[in-house]
Amino acid sequence: MGRYFGTDGIRGEANRELTVEKALRLGYALGYYLKNTYKNEEKIKVVMGSDTRISGYMLRSALTAGLTSMGIYIDFVGVIPTPGVAYITKLKKAKAGIMISASHNPAKDNGIKIFNSDGFKFSDEIENKIEDYMDDLDSILVDPLAGDKVGKFKYAEDEYFLYRDYLSHCVKGNFKDMKIVLDTANGAAYRAAKDVFLDLRAELVVINDAPNGRNINVKCGSTHPEILAKVVVGYEADLGLAYDGDADRLIAVDKFGNIIDGDKIIGILALGMKNAGTLKNDKVVTTVMSNIGFEKYLKENNIELLRANVGDRNVLEMMQKEDIAIGGEQSGHIILRNYATTGDGILSSLKLVEVIRDTGKDLHELVSAIKDAPQTLINVKVDNVKKNTWDKNEKITNFIAEINKKHSDEVRILVRKSGTEPLIRVMTEGENKQLVHKLAEDIAKLIETELN
Repeated sequence: MGRYFGTDGIRGEANRELTVEKALRLGYALGYYLKNTYKNEEKIKVVMGSDTRISGYMLRSALTAGLTSMGIYIDFVGVIPTPGVAYITKLKKAKAGIMISASHNPAKDNGIKIFNSDGFKFSDEIENKIEDYMDDLDSILVDPLAGDKVGKFKYAEDEYFLYRDYLSHCVKGNFKDMKIVLDTANGAAYRAAKDVFLDLRAELVVINDAPNGRNINVKCGSTHPEILAKVVVGYEADLGLAYDGDADRLIAVDKFGNIIDGDKIIGILALGMKNAGTLKNDKVVTTVMSNIGFEKYLKENNIELLRANVGDRNVLEMMQKEDIAIGGEQSGHIILRNYATTGDGILSSLKLVEVIRDTGKDLHELVSAIKDAPQTLINVKVDNVKKNTWDKNEKITNFIAEINKKHSDEVRILVRKSGTEPLIRVMTEGENKQLVHKLAEDIAKLIETELN
């Protein structure tokens, strides 16, 4: 991770960590980078969208000021899922796409994600270059443009329909006679998900689709699907689908209210693709967080699992390197390379419902073959500065090493910093549920004591 960019853009508490000043500097720096990269272009255009956070207006204004001062033209497509920005950027041949969102984070946070002209996130090299410009504004602002040469901001919200219609065309047939509950997390999916499923003739119940700027991800969506589970059971629906704040993640719920994570959704999709002959090389990419029970399920179906480091860009990098069509994370971030350049929760949910329809099996039946090994995940809140240096604490690292030495045949241990939140994540996994849970608690307690 760089000075400003983390694993998924620039993120932090809005107006405190992610300030107007920082967004303005990013606007200057990105504008300067684009202007110098596309020197022969008369009009350099970027696509910009946001989720529903109230702080999005503030950050949009700051970014716009910096970008337009550098001569950049902005098409603002309004509230739209992150993958929608990536798709429209590529479709309209814009030079970059900007999404203002902190994804699954609380409403007080916000973030800025940037895509290149092909709809992929910027490389580390380009992000580092932009960070250099942000730290040296004097050198890039030495010769400002004349007032009649600056760029322009315009509302282009009709471009939302390009993304919505594309999603509808990713499905063959329709979802008539299927009863589905959607939880749009009061976020970026509140229009798109409902519009697409209605277009495909599903019977819908939609919850958490009344954003007010402050209720995004609040006890709802993919990080809190408990209410969705109750609604699915209460309405006797076939299944429930939950998205996060920017709709790049999906968590599902079966008709009995059981929560289905990203690993299991990937497993169902992968097997469906294999049966349809579209699973390239019979391989799937997930992360080091994926359950060994999930890996066993894939192996039983002659599908090989490749594990990448946590983070969608790491997953995508391995997918591209190995030419693999599907990959993702336990959290519900799923990339379908035949259709999209980034994780897309709505797209993933459409393909999941398509598999359910085509197999004639409900979600509970499809997922019952995947038997998870006991796994414990504990998130320890840690200051961002200490989070980045946790592995320099010898007491913590020695303690983990001792546990690994003693229980290497029984338990898999993974301790890592979150790339998007002030957290250290502790995961343990194995056949002995009590031991798995105890070791996770012991490690988490030591981290809490040492770093807080």
